[in-house]
This record gives sequence, structure tokens and C-alpha cells, in this order.
Amino acid sequence: MHLPHALNRTATSSMDRRHSAMLALLAPLTLLTACTSVPLPPWIPPLTRPNAATTSPAMPVPAEPAVVVQTSPVVPPLVITNVPAESVPPYSEAVAARFPAPSTVYSTPGLQAGRTNFTTRDEIHNWLRDQETALSRSAGIKAALLTIGTSQQGQPLEALVLTRGSGTDPASLQQTGRPTVLLIGQQHGDEPAASEALLVIARELSQGLLKPLLERINVVIVPRANPDAALEGQHVKPGGKDISRDHLLLNTPEAQALARLTRDYRPAVVLDTHEYPVAGLYQEKFGAVQKFDALFQYATAANLPELLTKADEEWYRRPLLAALKGQSLSAEWHHTILPDPADKKVSMGGPQPDTSRNVQGLKNAVSLMIETRGADLGRLHIQRRVHTHVTAITSVLGSTAQRATGLGQLLPYIEKEVGNQACKGQAIVEAANTPAQYDLQMLDPLTGADKTVTVDWDSALALRPLKSRVRPCGYWLSASSTTAVERLRMHGLQVLRVMEQSALLGDIYRDTSRSTSGIPQGAGSSTANRPAVGKTEVALMRGVIDAPAGSYYLPLNQPLANIAIAALEPDTQTSYFANQLLDGIASAARVMSEPSLKTEELP
Repeated sequence: MHLPHALNRTATSSMDRRHSAMLALLAPLTLLTACTSVPLPPWIPPLTRPNAATTSPAMPVPAEPAVVVQTSPVVPPLVITNVPAESVPPYSEAVAARFPAPSTVYSTPGLQAGRTNFTTRDEIHNWLRDQETALSRSAGIKAALLTIGTSQQGQPLEALVLTRGSGTDPASLQQTGRPTVLLIGQQHGDEPAASEALLVIARELSQGLLKPLLERINVVIVPRANPDAALEGQHVKPGGKDISRDHLLLNTPEAQALARLTRDYRPAVVLDTHEYPVAGLYQEKFGAVQKFDALFQYATAANLPELLTKADEEWYRRPLLAALKGQSLSAEWHHTILPDPADKKVSMGGPQPDTSRNVQGLKNAVSLMIETRGADLGRLHIQRRVHTHVTAITSVLGSTAQRATGLGQLLPYIEKEVGNQACKGQAIVEAANTPAQYDLQMLDPLTGADKTVTVDWDSALALRPLKSRVRPCGYWLSASSTTAVERLRMHGLQVLRVMEQSALLGDIYRDTSRSTSGIPQGAGSSTANRPAVGKTEVALMRGVIDAPAGSYYLPLNQPLANIAIAALEPDTQTSYFANQLLDGIASAARVMSEPSLKTEELP
């Protein structure tokens, strides 16, 4: 299939503007080549994070929505003349008029005039294959289209790897010394703009004005992580599981494929791209519709290294907001509501370690999420939605290129510090958002005018520790815990097999009560169809653990220790015990002193 070229060669002045914009984007990178190191910028103000000494931290004021201004484009767009047909608005023309199409129009197979469906699986495959072929003709730049797994219905899951190095395998990317950015699209099938935007980004990296970024970064793109739901335009495939909430448990083949990809390629930055609904429940609860082009959030799980959160804010969120402002696009913190019409609480994404955003943060990556307004809009405003994603993604790529040296210093330091915390200090087992009130800007569904709604607001910027424990030296797992061991190793954790029977000093879990709970605090409307999960309260009993040959030991003096804590402390709704990946409460125990064990690496 022949794909249209990225740039309209007849629009000379427009092309000049795009080249100027790209030069402006790349200018900071030129300055970096003269530096031997890039120190962390001053953090102002520092965000409050829970730790062993905190109780209920002060509530930071959520950041301001983006102010809309007009400037020349920051992101070089693809220009064609065909505008795709749009859907009937779920609100008045006055509201629709608040979201004009961008001055330039993007071209992918699914954005062609007259299309009623978005880019198909085969069209995505052909598009990515064309980018791979194009880069094969570029000296020093390599690309590979990988099959990373299959979906719940057996459809192939594909990733495009782009690098200026000796090869496209994980070891070759590590040898470049450049940070790798992983871009994930369409974990939900009714959120198409992200997938279309990632096709645009793939083309611009391989053949267009983003190609110079490969001098400083590697990029891995998964345009469509949920092909089953996308085929039917459904949020989640009927009868299927929500992969977006499966990044700790790894029950779905899609989440497993993404876990293996991150384990092998070890991205420094992960961007998860989504769309959010703008009418529906918001109109029912507040008599208003959502107004923001983009909702943004970084990882907010408990036990995140503070320096990582500061880098999320200073190095990524603030430049991203500036890029959106430059394109007359508005932004706000990510937030959701529950389906209950009587519950008007609005929650930022919470601390649950089940989303890609939080799990990747616990793996010490800069982990970001962007959502555009459109999960319930069909093709309405599709060009503006794609433009929002392209602007945001380009900002993240540019920030990574600009901060490549700094990331190369920061992330190894964080990994070392996480491993050094074994056997000492405190770990947060369970945390919650901080309640507050917030003036949320929305739109009147009839007049299109701004409407301020004061809401009960659960902030994830300041987490309240609900339960803390002394951080163990490691975890013992029974010989029957093969499923849990497999999932932990899929995340990249080191798990050792015990070779000779040994006695370990540790804390044994004893369940004191059990209950069936509803949706976790701060989880939002995306979990409306999640089944209730049993929750257990436990007491710890110090004693001797009998560790027979064939059982397992997971040491916490390793960089991904915080993932192990999230998975193996049993008294949370996201734990491996609560979700029956462990046989019983006695299948795991906390090892509280450095053990003397004869162990072997698992194959």
C-alpha cells in the first residue's frame, strides 16, 4: 500500500514555518552537546510524598489549566487537503464551536475523507512496515517491526523500534547510551485518536521532521495495544478483561506482552495515551460537559522515589503544558467520576499499582499519561484530538532528547537507592488520595460558556499513607507459587530457587478478617465493570520460616523492589494474594534478616 508523503511540498511557506518550529524544538539539544552533565533543575515547589515519617501531608493546589494563546506551531504537522467526516455532536453547536479544527490536517488511513472506521489492523501493520522500510535506506538508523505477543482473541500485537545504533534488539539499544521512550496507544478500543496520532509520530520519526531526535533517543511505538476492542469500537471487548488495569497482575496476554517489552527494552520514559468521555455522566451529575483538550498525569503510586516525581513535574509536565498552550489547546489534571449518579466526587488517578502509569513509575521510569477529549465523540473533532496527541507526544520526545544526559544520571541513581533500602526504613503498603475541594472548569452544554463547578476533589498529588510496614530484606514464596513467580519475572524481578532446606527469620502473615470490597478509592469510572475483589486484613507474626528446597526467594536489594512490595503484601485489592495468583496466605512471607541460602538463578 502506498502511503501519502508526510509533507505538502506545494505549501512552501507552511513548510518553512514547520522547519523553523522543528529547529526551535531541537535548539536546546545543540546546547547539550557542549555539556558534560546536566544537573537537576531547582524543584519549585517540591511535591509532598508519603514516607515513613509522614502522616497526612498538606494538599498542594492543583496546577492551573492551560491558558489559551495563539503562537506559531511547535509541532510539525502532516498537511493534506482532505478533512474526515465528523459525527453528530452530543451537545449544542455552541459547545462544538469551542473546539475548531486545527489549521493543518493529519493524514492516516483512518483519517481519510469518507471513512466511517478508523485505521484497521492490517493498515497499521502496512504503515509500520513502510516506516521500517524507509529507515532501512537511512545510513546509521535502524528500525524493526516486532510481534510482541497476541491479543485475547489471537490478533498480533506489534511494536516499531526506531534507533540510531548497531541493531534493534534490547542489548543494542542499551549500548547506545541513549534513553528509550515507549509510546503506548489504544489500550481501550473506543479511544482511537491516540492510535492515529502514533502513526503520525512513527512517520515523522522515520521520514519527517522528528527524525533528528533519533540522534539522542531511541523510540518504541505500540500504536494499538487492544486490537480486539478497537475492532468493535468498544472500551473493553465484551467478555474481555480491561488490560489498562492489569499491569501488575498480568492476567491478560496484552499486559504480559507490554511487561515483557518494558522488561527487555527498559524504557526511561513511558507515555500511555488515552481519550476520555466529555458528556454522559458529567452532564447528568453537573449539568455541564468537559472542556479540556487534554488531561494529564504522571505516576502517583506509593513508594515512588521523590526525585522521579520531581523529574515528572519539572522535566515533562511543565514543558508539555507550554507546548499545548502554544497550540491553543487547554489542559487539566487527569480526573474521573464514578457511575453512581449520587456520587459527585471527582478523583484524580489514585495510587493503585495496577495501571501502566503507576506500574512503570514503580519500575523507576518517567511514566506519563495523556488523555484527549473524545472517548464518546466518535469522529467528532478527530483532527483536533489527533493534533493534541501529536503536540503532547512531540513534547515528551523533545523533553527526553533535551534531558538525555540528566536521565542517564538520574535513573541509575534511583535504581541504586531503591535497592539500598532493603532491610531498613518503611514501605507504604496502602495509601489514599487526599480529599479537598476544587473549582473545576467545565462548559454549559447549551450556551458553550465556561461554567465553574465546585467539586469534592480527591487529589493524588498528596497521598495519605493508610498502612506502612518495615521494609523486609526479601520475600519467601512457596514451591507452589509458580504463577506468581512467572509474573514477577515477567516484570523483570530477580527470583531465586532455594536449593537446600533452610530456616529463615521472618514475618508470617495471619489473616484476621476478610471482606468483599467495591472499587478502590480514586479508581474512577474506568473500573465500573471490574468485579469486586476480596480484601484481607492481616497480622504479622515473627517466627522461623521453613524454606524447603524448591521454594523461592525474592531479594529486595534490586532496582524493582517496589513492584515486589505492591504484588506481595497481601492486604490490598491489587495484591497477588487477593487476586488468587498465590495459593493462600501461607504461600508468602517477609524475610526480615539477610538469609544464608544456597540458591540458583531460574532459567
